[in-house]
Amino acid sequence: MSVFSRRGLLAAACLGCGGAHLGFQASAQTAWSPPAEAQRCPSRWGAADRRGSMNLMTQDRARRAAGLIRTGGMVELGHVLNMQMPFFGTRRFDVHQKPMFMNPESNRRGSNEEVVVGEIGQVGTQLDMFPHQTIGSQTYNCVEIPRISGRNGFSEMGVDTVGTIFTRAVMLDIARLRGVPVLPIDHEITVEDIERAQAAQNVRIEEGDAVIFHTGWGTLWGRDNARYVSGCPGIGVAAAEHVLAKNVILMGADNWPVEVAPSRTMPGASLPVHQIALVVNGVHLLENMKLDELASRGVHEFAIAVQPLKIRGGSGSTVAPTALF
Repeated sequence: MSVFSRRGLLAAACLGCGGAHLGFQASAQTAWSPPAEAQRCPSRWGAADRRGSMNLMTQDRARRAAGLIRTGGMVELGHVLNMQMPFFGTRRFDVHQKPMFMNPESNRRGSNEEVVVGEIGQVGTQLDMFPHQTIGSQTYNCVEIPRISGRNGFSEMGVDTVGTIFTRAVMLDIARLRGVPVLPIDHEITVEDIERAQAAQNVRIEEGDAVIFHTGWGTLWGRDNARYVSGCPGIGVAAAEHVLAKNVILMGADNWPVEVAPSRTMPGASLPVHQIALVVNGVHLLENMKLDELASRGVHEFAIAVQPLKIRGGSGSTVAPTALF
């Protein structure tokens, strides 16, 4: 099944007549532009849907993921939140220790706390919710952002509505495939890379999976923040659409946008894969993952557990995902 079955048929029909820009395009194409409203809405789950790919998070998929836990191995895939993280713009995360309070009772119980000043939606290892990105003024399923936004967050599709993600995950080690510890900053992961990595690792992307890309870029985290945020290797438009056609729950990587930045498919464009995944297809992005240990252990198939914070109306959430195998 294509990402959008109705639009997939339209795409196939148009390939023979010059091929208008659609949400799902053949991987041989080198350009992409945001599809028109009529081409991306309603979503495959209907005009009223607000869950997108999380409609695929079923009990059967959770049971299947649990079956992948054979040794009891666990690897944490989230970075530690601190003031030395890479940041963009005015994003910040400051921790201030509050002085110890000594309770007056005879057992002298002391209490320690902290005040955190900053963002908890779009810093660190994070899961993006659909309203985080738009095409014009519209987010997933052509919902107008002004209609759902307010001082207290989004009234629809906030990150508090995602729930627990517990599904099969496939990590494609593109850095190892290319024989390098870290991919070059301008490396665009291609459909060929994806197919070769699956063959080399003896895994296949399936419906309902979390698809994770190891680029090695995460090794710069906290060591060379300026380089980390200056750009990054990642998936290109064709690779993203190739994966999304498998009907996955999320895509993630050890870089800050999952995709290659800046875009090579659309020079001068701003993060088109964000629009393709979040706005067009309703598929979550899991950014800034810590994948070095998983890669060094050669683990390519596992159960992944992700639980966003219940930030009412939030555009995203810092998360601490875990691989279990």
